[in-house]
Amino acid sequence: MIQARNWDVYALSRANGWDWREVLDVSVSVNPLGPPAAVRDAIARAADRIANYPEVEPQEAAAALARRWSAPAGSLMLGNGATELLYFIARAGWQGPASIAVPTSPDIQRAFPTALKVPVSDPERWPQRGLLILSQPNAITGEALPPEVLRRAIAAREGPVLVEESFVEFTGLESAASWVDSHPNLLVLRSLSKFYGLPGVRIGALAAGPDWMARLRRRREPWSLSVLAEAALLAALDDEDFPRRTREFMDAEREWVGDQMAEMPGVELAPSATNFLFARIDRRADDVFSFFLARRIMLNSCTGVPGVEGEAIRWAVRTRAENERFVAVAKECFCEG
Repeated sequence: MIQARNWDVYALSRANGWDWREVLDVSVSVNPLGPPAAVRDAIARAADRIANYPEVEPQEAAAALARRWSAPAGSLMLGNGATELLYFIARAGWQGPASIAVPTSPDIQRAFPTALKVPVSDPERWPQRGLLILSQPNAITGEALPPEVLRRAIAAREGPVLVEESFVEFTGLESAASWVDSHPNLLVLRSLSKFYGLPGVRIGALAAGPDWMARLRRRREPWSLSVLAEAALLAALDDEDFPRRTREFMDAEREWVGDQMAEMPGVELAPSATNFLFARIDRRADDVFSFFLARRIMLNSCTGVPGVEGEAIRWAVRTRAENERFVAVAKECFCEG
């Protein structure tokens, strides 16, 4: 059996001779409800436009997001997912010294491989100069930074701050995107793929003040969002009840899974604010990973991730039936193994 830790359920299934539909992938934290109902019809209608280039910058989608996030007009740049925008910033937007508050997304560490790693739990050790990269909520543990700590870090710094908010919409936290007009050193990276169930379409957004946005636009490649992705985004935003339904569903399922896992020996849960759970465990995380994978469940082994001490795992909260499948294997692993 070939193991994989790169979140590619298709490659993993090919390597093991599986049907990928039979694999429960809790290594990626995407809305288990799927996209809003109108998205598929919107993509089908947009198919008439695929013989033409999209806009150099998708104006309608950017304006709709600015209204939704209470961000200033013209403060948003859209891209082929938050990951593409992250690498664009690293490649074209900032070449100076950088610091990453860890633990955080592996993609952030890959995009800024020489960055200094500082503990997210100790703001006093965050450097005042250079680019500082923070996640809100934390992309590994799901824990939220206190808003006053985040605001203080932005206001007190000489250098820019990049706040990665890929999971913020699953929470009741205020997005920093509405702060960019009053904080010229602030950049906010958001994923639309995870919350709206659209990872295969790829939609991300970057918010920044006028000076930063002008600087980035001078180096931005054209046609960064396809006509199909823009149509999907606009349809998703039109469903104004979708955020409430998602958060209510996620709060209930996260609590249920958390209660089940908290009863298992050797499992210590972190207090997650979002759509995944993180736990420190009393056995080798790679062994747990292999145990679940043999039962066609993909989770994340977090052991060795910068900023994570000891053995740890992370998994997405899914539908009740999928969560029951996960918990049944967890009981087999932690209670009977």
